[in-house]
Amino acid sequence: MTRPSTTPATAGEVFTLIRSGSATTRSEIGKLTGLSRTAVSARVAALQSLGLIADDDEGPSTGGRPPSTLTFANSSGVVLVVAIGRSRAQLAVTDLAGTILAAEDIDKSVGVGPDELMPEIAEHLSSLLAQVHRASTEVIGIGLSIPGTVDVAAGASLDSPMMAGWDGVALAPYLASVTTAPLFADNDANVMALAELSERRESAPNLLMIKASTGLGAGIVMGGVLQRGSLGASGEIGHTKTAAARGMKCRCGDVGCVETVASGWALVHALRDQGRSVGHVRDVVRLALDGDSEARRLIRSSGRLIGDVISGAVNLLNPEVLIIGGDMAEADELFLAGLRESVYGNATALATRKLQIASVSHGAQSGILGCAVLVLDHLLSAREIDLRIAASLHT
Repeated sequence: MTRPSTTPATAGEVFTLIRSGSATTRSEIGKLTGLSRTAVSARVAALQSLGLIADDDEGPSTGGRPPSTLTFANSSGVVLVVAIGRSRAQLAVTDLAGTILAAEDIDKSVGVGPDELMPEIAEHLSSLLAQVHRASTEVIGIGLSIPGTVDVAAGASLDSPMMAGWDGVALAPYLASVTTAPLFADNDANVMALAELSERRESAPNLLMIKASTGLGAGIVMGGVLQRGSLGASGEIGHTKTAAARGMKCRCGDVGCVETVASGWALVHALRDQGRSVGHVRDVVRLALDGDSEARRLIRSSGRLIGDVISGAVNLLNPEVLIIGGDMAEADELFLAGLRESVYGNATALATRKLQIASVSHGAQSGILGCAVLVLDHLLSAREIDLRIAASLHT
């Protein structure tokens, strides 16, 4: 298949073919792009000068001298990952393919504020780099996620009532002692959606990612593109009003939000009010999986209530797949059964005709991998590679 364009393929586009495995030899690149041998060689040489591809002389032969195999040099750099949740932060170092090389959790609430949490994160990231024997100069970028609305350009929380002390605080300076590489920040549900998109780009370019944990949120992908909305506030399903929460005050300061009856913090409070000793939604899930009848009832009810809210989104967006992640998804079918009941019962027959409802592909690592994808999709895009090559020619 030739490239459907009248303009010659750039080095960045050639890199995309190699990175995805669509082309592994110069001959295949020529066939897919229509480039001459000389043009292919020039683009490959430019990519090699950046250390992005490796040339292996052991390619399969069809007779005569075997062709060299071109592969993505995914070990030529690393990405730092910081997935901050309401009760813990997940940290990791990945290679350029998004493979986790080392990881660590910090069990600390975002409520302590950035001045306490971010320096601790910086210290642990430095330790993780040392653990995998990589220098700070090998870091190409940092992927960071936080709950609530995010000012992507500023790398800061934006107007999030539950993130006291975080709003408007740029987070990159806290990590300057670790690396000067650029920081890319986004909402926690959005990065989980990116992780799923990387797995389903061809089969499900329209997906709705629901994170059900301490809080509730959604990531929306339409036409293979993450949809953040005009102010980055898309997906805030936790603060959608529901009759089941009428008159009940939410942590955000408003009244009647679905989070007050269906989120992880609501389930924890419900059990505490009964005199039960639970500290986190993970404790509720554990009780449910161990057969505790009240915990099971609460989790199934949560699934139904969340399903009531998102059935409207299913009608509006008509995704191919609805993906559930977060701590409550660890309850698996117990949670999903309630959610399916509401979605299939309330959304239109046409919108749900081919709808799949499934748990996240990467379990508890979904946020980590999504943060890595956030960085890699930007810095390894064809456009960015072409800009790097152009800059190298002028130095």
